[in-house]
Amino acid sequence: MSFKREIIPAMLPTGERLTAQLIGIGFRLQGEAIANANIEDSIFAASIEGIAGDYRVLSLLVDWFDIHSERVLADRLYHLALGSSQKRVRVFWAAMAQRKSTDRRFLKFAGLHSGKRIDLLPKGTKFHIARSGEDERFVGTALRVPEGAGLRRRPSDVLSPSRLASVHLPYYYRLLIGPTYRANMWAHLELDTDLSTAELARRCYGSFATAWHVKREWNILKEAA
Repeated sequence: MSFKREIIPAMLPTGERLTAQLIGIGFRLQGEAIANANIEDSIFAASIEGIAGDYRVLSLLVDWFDIHSERVLADRLYHLALGSSQKRVRVFWAAMAQRKSTDRRFLKFAGLHSGKRIDLLPKGTKFHIARSGEDERFVGTALRVPEGAGLRRRPSDVLSPSRLASVHLPYYYRLLIGPTYRANMWAHLELDTDLSTAELARRCYGSFATAWHVKREWNILKEAA
């Protein structure tokens, strides 16, 4: 049977599983963590929950992204956002990318939205902005967020890069190699050395060719050791 690459999961985490995955990638929430949870699945699922009205999660997601965006696999996150049927989710990621405009990996996110800016709050945005102004973090982006009435700043509720690297192996390898599919594959081979090439590619949403090269290099280093 030929290998078919799937870059978008059949199902994204919700509810308690999403909470456990977010804890696993460095959100300080109550509960047990899922170790080495997929980063892009987790933050994209969090954006869906957040835009639907869970501003506590959305606040933490904004802080998490500010701290860890350099280690995000931008190509995969872009495809997740591009494939979303929810306009407001696409607008959110367009705005988040605009905030990181100095990182060229996020430039193509601008195409996720065109036209006038979208309000974060379903009601009352004009009133809140007239009273308190805009959240300065989103000024000039696709998303209009009132100061104080939308997203709190809680960076202390997110693990630091060094702390997250100590508990999340794929994140550690992204620091070591860079935010790539290869980094994920090296981490997953360390977690399970018996993974087949096809299964390695599936778990990391990567190509068969990349998985084949990583597995070959892994075996060479294993023999050298």
